Amino acid sequence: MNAYDRAIKLHRLLAARRTTTLTVDELTDELECSSATVKRAARRLREEFEAPLIHDRERGGYRYDGNEMFEVPGLWFTAEELSALLVLDEVLANQPLGLLAEVLAPLRQRLDLIARKRGIRLPEFRERLRLLRMAARDAGPHFACVADALAHGERLIIDYHARSTDRMAPREVSPQRLTLYRDNWYLDAWCHLRQELRTFALDRIIAAERVERPIHVIEAAALDQVLATSYGIFAGEPSATARLRFTSTATTWVAAEQWHPRQRDEITADGGLIRIVPYHRADELIMDILRFGADVEVLGPASLRKAVRNRLRAAADQYDTKSSVSIIENRRIQRIRI
Repeated sequence: MNAYDRAIKLHRLLAARRTTTLTVDELTDELECSSATVKRAARRLREEFEAPLIHDRERGGYRYDGNEMFEVPGLWFTAEELSALLVLDEVLANQPLGLLAEVLAPLRQRLDLIARKRGIRLPEFRERLRLLRMAARDAGPHFACVADALAHGERLIIDYHARSTDRMAPREVSPQRLTLYRDNWYLDAWCHLRQELRTFALDRIIAAERVERPIHVIEAAALDQVLATSYGIFAGEPSATARLRFTSTATTWVAAEQWHPRQRDEITADGGLIRIVPYHRADELIMDILRFGADVEVLGPASLRKAVRNRLRAAADQYDTKSSVSIIENRRIQRIRI
């Protein structure tokens, strides 16, 4: 940590405690430096930033004058914080949301200026960031409208094209919250047509219009009970609990993944793992199970085990049965070899 970063961290420690004196011993532990370095950082705060710093001789430490509200002027970050912030800035810049690029442009210019002053070579730095958005869909043109209605507590009238039914219907909804799940955006809302909570994929909202009518408010605890307790984005109270047995080969990978806030894992004697996870609809759970192929077995319930078995058999049938297309392709390859 350089002298500048240490002075900023000292300021934050003192600002958090305000009128309470922090001893030099406490500060040397927090700043990981000598007492002489602490005194130099304190002198820098007082002389360069005109901080209302008081040296408490009796306790042998420093505190801020409680009668003065003080903040280091400008936008200040330590070197590590700035580097992390630049990574997050690049993440935002690569999101498919044009409005963020325009709104955050002034902040990005300020960050670029600070980075150059701190010796960070931005072109080289950004070239070393590789952001892969797997299976991400564009959030659609109505992200700003949805976010605005949510912020102002107003209803929305939307035209929604459902993937599952391939049908489009107008809905009046009360937005409850936006959810970013697996790189895709969803709107959790009270549907006034169905009189229940529904989750809408933002990329399937074809049209959206704010309506100046107060929303039907649902408390966060109730939202979590309905929308956050079942597996994945498919909402609903859990209706079943899956028991999945992973081989020792897959354990290292799956143990690091959180599939559900209420999942429970048990390590088996052979180094495998049994994961117990609640779910309402099996669609998304099955997709995660299939990722692990032969390294996972569904122990229960029987309906889930059957569904996974049928999917695996259907997939295997595509390779076991030689279609006319594959036969023609094989003959073409043989002719080329001859």
